[in-house]
Amino acid sequence: MSISESQIQSALKEVVDPNTGKDFIASRSAKNIRIAGNDVTLDVELGYPAKSQIESIRKLVEDKLRAIEGVDKAFANVYSKIVSHAVQRGVKLIPGVKNIVAVASGKGGVGKSTTAVNLALALAAEGAAVGILDADIYGPSLPMMLGIEGQPGSKDGKTIEPMEAHGMQAMSIGFLVDKDTPMVWRGPMVTQALQQLLKDTQWRDLDYLVVDMPPGTGDIQLTLAQQVPVTGAVIVTTPQDIALLDAMKGLKMFEKVGIPILGIVENMSTHICSNCGHEEHIFGSGGASRLARDNAVELLGALPLDIHIREQTDSGKPTVIADPQGRVAEIYRGIARQVAIRIAERAKDMTSKFPSIVVQNT
Repeated sequence: MSISESQIQSALKEVVDPNTGKDFIASRSAKNIRIAGNDVTLDVELGYPAKSQIESIRKLVEDKLRAIEGVDKAFANVYSKIVSHAVQRGVKLIPGVKNIVAVASGKGGVGKSTTAVNLALALAAEGAAVGILDADIYGPSLPMMLGIEGQPGSKDGKTIEPMEAHGMQAMSIGFLVDKDTPMVWRGPMVTQALQQLLKDTQWRDLDYLVVDMPPGTGDIQLTLAQQVPVTGAVIVTTPQDIALLDAMKGLKMFEKVGIPILGIVENMSTHICSNCGHEEHIFGSGGASRLARDNAVELLGALPLDIHIREQTDSGKPTVIADPQGRVAEIYRGIARQVAIRIAERAKDMTSKFPSIVVQNT
């Protein structure tokens, strides 16, 4: 019995990617279907990093294809391909960076930086090339969180090389000044310093650059949102009403400048007692869910208020690195995967496809 490509496509329409919720035909992931006698091979291209998911997806597809009458052997080549996606109008992409993810909060103290670092590390753990930029000039925390000491070098005297830790590129004003020196700068100076950190750093072929935004929605944040080519933003909040009020302001700020909200992360969702393991909602419950529902955005995940998260981050080995098989690291990886999927669903950046037009006097 001969096997047709339409049979293969019909079967693949019934196979749903557990991460995206879409079948492999609707998502255009199935490519290069080849039939040789009773054997079937194809490529499955994922638009998000999925190192931990590839084997399970391969088995899912191959089992479905083998169930087709007449198929003896089936092989699915599953891989990830991360491309650049659209940003705000009139803002150019940064060389060496495909996608920029801004991690923001309306107020400080909600665990935004901890979330940003673990999000970046989780993306890297799934096979992506990742960098992180500490955009908090007044209170840079990245050097301590990643356990990095020393200053970045420069090969040409004009640009700076990113620091590296845990397989990830990193840049922060904290690498360039003494850790005890306060940054007594006004807004324009801070904005200029950030632009230099972003554009003068020699980022090397990054799939994602995670930007840990300073807290608030003032002039600095607005300028960054207007001038930095952001693919999407992640809002970090706690369930507490006062935090939700400020998170809403941050969300609306990004919407006003045309930056899509990739989702909301609820930090300190529950408290876990280190003695007995009892879990309780000390900051309230369901706040981020309501914020997400009211603004038609996704709740990416909820993280506990756990002493180990703080201890691991302070030691320079954040949770995703310190306890990669633990429950909290699994939550961070799930959040990272959803962020990458939301980005993959965005329109692709096509500016590189257009030829440069140069007008000369002849």
